[in-house]
Amino acid sequence: MRTDVTAYAVGRPALDLASVPGVARTLFDIEPDVVINAAAYTNVDGAEDEPERAAQHNASGAAGLAAHAARRGIPIIHLSTAYVYDGSQTRPYTEADPTRPLNAYGRSKLDSERATADANPRHIILRTSWIHSPYGSNFVESMVRRARTEDAVDVVSDQFGCPTYATHLADTILQIITQLIEAPSDDHWGIYHAAGAGSASWFDIASRTFEASAALGGPTANARPISAEDYPTRATRLANSELDCTKLANVFGITMPDWREGVDDCVRHLLDADA
Repeated sequence: MRTDVTAYAVGRPALDLASVPGVARTLFDIEPDVVINAAAYTNVDGAEDEPERAAQHNASGAAGLAAHAARRGIPIIHLSTAYVYDGSQTRPYTEADPTRPLNAYGRSKLDSERATADANPRHIILRTSWIHSPYGSNFVESMVRRARTEDAVDVVSDQFGCPTYATHLADTILQIITQLIEAPSDDHWGIYHAAGAGSASWFDIASRTFEASAALGGPTANARPISAEDYPTRATRLANSELDCTKLANVFGITMPDWREGVDDCVRHLLDADA
């Protein structure tokens, strides 16, 4: 793997996807080999109340960025989500399965995929699932935080996905970029699933989080399984968010680590940050 890659993290106000001149200026100033679009409106419940805002951020912004990259001959990697599916399957979803989002967030992300593909033929769309990291607000961070003040936590046990550690996803993207640069091929372009290996429920993730924290001398709690019906949310969640990542392995030779490794490392970093 290349170790000499320079990554530029550009966000608002320096780069606002709603600003056409701003996007063009940023691409001109940096002259990247590849653009990664990780920007999105990600408040799943909030999107039910602000569908237009979600659409503006996720679809319109993605289209503009992809189009500007295309004009400069730059390929784009666009991050998407398992929410483009309806969750009704009993097996993991493949890239060939039909999309049918159940909520406004999923619809805006599916539109962002289509907008990206239409605007830039040299695209890679990565659908992922249940991302967590030591930074920002996410499920693993929430479980560690709640364990500091609660002895038991009720957690949904009948929704399943592929927990994905952000660091592992970043490593995967870097491996993809390396191949795009060192061995470019038109066969690379398209949609891929990129998520942690294995399957888990929210209850499984919480249990693993508490176990990992306890093993490191951190806070712990008991996870109590409940059904999704007992934990209503504004937006409809998928019963099955599992993603089949075989295509990623076949085309790029990449298999992401087991989800448990990601949770363990995430917990370690969260506890180190509080030390």
